[in-house]
Amino acid sequence: MRKFYTSESVSEGHPDKLADFISDSILDEFLRQEPTSRVAVETLVTTGMAVVAGEVRAITAHVDVQKTVRDAVMKVGYTRANYGFDAEYSAVLVSIHEQSPEIAEGVDHSEEWRGMSEAQRALPENAYSLVGAGDQGLMFGYATDETPELMPLPISLAHQLTRRLAELRKNGTLPYLRPDAKAQVTVVRDGDVHDASETLVDTIVISTQHGEDVTQEQIRQDMLEHVIQAVIPAGYLTPDTKYFINPSGRFVIGGPHGDTGLTGRKIIVDTYGGAVPHGGGAFSGKDPTKVDRSAAYYARYIAKNIVAAGLARRALVEVAYAIGRARPVSLRVDTYGTGTVSDERLAGLVEAHFDARPQAIIAQLDLQRPIYAQTAAYGHFGRPDFPWEQTDRAEALRQAAQG
Repeated sequence: MRKFYTSESVSEGHPDKLADFISDSILDEFLRQEPTSRVAVETLVTTGMAVVAGEVRAITAHVDVQKTVRDAVMKVGYTRANYGFDAEYSAVLVSIHEQSPEIAEGVDHSEEWRGMSEAQRALPENAYSLVGAGDQGLMFGYATDETPELMPLPISLAHQLTRRLAELRKNGTLPYLRPDAKAQVTVVRDGDVHDASETLVDTIVISTQHGEDVTQEQIRQDMLEHVIQAVIPAGYLTPDTKYFINPSGRFVIGGPHGDTGLTGRKIIVDTYGGAVPHGGGAFSGKDPTKVDRSAAYYARYIAKNIVAAGLARRALVEVAYAIGRARPVSLRVDTYGTGTVSDERLAGLVEAHFDARPQAIIAQLDLQRPIYAQTAAYGHFGRPDFPWEQTDRAEALRQAAQG
């Protein structure tokens, strides 16, 4: 039975991704100055204007938010007024206030910590019980052995296409390209992901902003030659593969001038391309006490180590929290029938080898540092530079499963 799987990616110049990048750049600047800063910042971008709002708690950090916004926009490439958004001359409005003291107290001192005696607080096993989760919610992590980076193939290919577009724009190979772009890849398989006899690319969609003088015929030729054929392995392409290049026609007006952008509107692009569920919480602009971000990273870390250990070909990890509590209220592992041991046994192994309390996550992955702006485009997962992509616990998991 043929099955189709589709995922999309958007470039760093897409208005929603520009908003994510601004929010994460502000977060990074606070963490650079004060690693324990609490930050929850949202950005809206539209024609000639960026609006930044949110909550921050910082004692020593003094961030020039307007400058940080303009620097971020400059890095993405909106440097001319005729792009509809200009790093130097667009308006920047800022409304940032203090984090709610009630939320701060729940994070500063978890419910468990408040209920402990001084003797209990001194015990090593309670060292990471001080900090509570910054909110309730559920987060998912996923890994699959269908690609070397243990990511779903459609989202992996889509990100490679948008990265290639940015590369060709920045190095001057295709000087007519502008920052805003999208790509979408549909993969077809005869059967389920791991039972497929053949995997092929059925459809590729690319929409890229461009200068006024280039023809659609030239864009199509360049996208096929310099982008698609340079990125997609030839074995995935067939004479029947369909290509839709700028299918709506001209795409001169783009970025915030063409569409309002908002932080957190591309959560499926950020994660697994729709291959698995999503808890709904966005990542960008949030410091790591917000489990929307840090626990989603940790769930990926767990899932990746399960697959890297050879204990499953696919692994979904779900973790849920209550605001102000340190320990998760639930943890679930689903291997879709590909596990070498039962899912219940795997969940027990995970609880024994991974500590999903927020303070423990922050310490294990070293998250209180300015690493977040680079996550804002091309996905938060499947990129080896990020600490949650390590597979350093795979061997210990493998040995424990054999015991």
